[in-house]
Amino acid sequence: MRFSRSFVVCLLAGSAFAQAPSVPVPLLFKEVWKAPTDVEHPAAQDAVANPNLQLRLYGDQPGAKPDRGIWIVKHNAPIVEPQHVWTGLCAESCAFTLRDKDNYADLTGIARIRFQYKVAGYHQLRPIVKLADGTWLAGDHAVGIGSDWLETEMLFADMRWRKLAIKKVTEAPDGKWIEHPDLSRVDEIGFTDLMAGSGHGPGGWSDIGAIEVYGKPVPRGAEAQSKLR
Repeated sequence: MRFSRSFVVCLLAGSAFAQAPSVPVPLLFKEVWKAPTDVEHPAAQDAVANPNLQLRLYGDQPGAKPDRGIWIVKHNAPIVEPQHVWTGLCAESCAFTLRDKDNYADLTGIARIRFQYKVAGYHQLRPIVKLADGTWLAGDHAVGIGSDWLETEMLFADMRWRKLAIKKVTEAPDGKWIEHPDLSRVDEIGFTDLMAGSGHGPGGWSDIGAIEVYGKPVPRGAEAQSKLR
């Protein structure tokens, strides 16, 4: 069988392109949480190990009532677990995010999030983002029930998005998919399972351990400085 020279050139070029490695995306930030000294207590900024990150809590929170909202937990018995945030005491839907004090996150291209998790019951844990213009989005990729701690990663480019009503941490009432949102300047990145927790015990809740976000940093205020030039 004979092939034309142009066909062979195209075939070789296509093969080289297919085998070309992806350009690595840098680690934008990592959070491993600070282990509480009292097994568990309400999550707050002092639970954040990375000094450049700010913790934001949404939805049901402790406020004046004890035993509510997102907590920071570290169990050493009957099994040793990583320190983590826990949604079991959220009497209503809740969420948390991390915000880099110095940079927006450019989550375009092959940017991704990697995290440890354990989920009980029918809860489905999914990433959420707040864009620089204030828009809140929830991704369609989610992880569910498991008997033990697992680790996974998700590509932001592979997700579809719907708007999030952050005050109550529910899906927006219009029910529309947001096609191709601009993820080049993301202000906050976090998680929700869009459900109330069942409290202590094996009922229904989400645990989130160490989190790594891979993307490009975009200095905050860079757009304002460019307008002044």
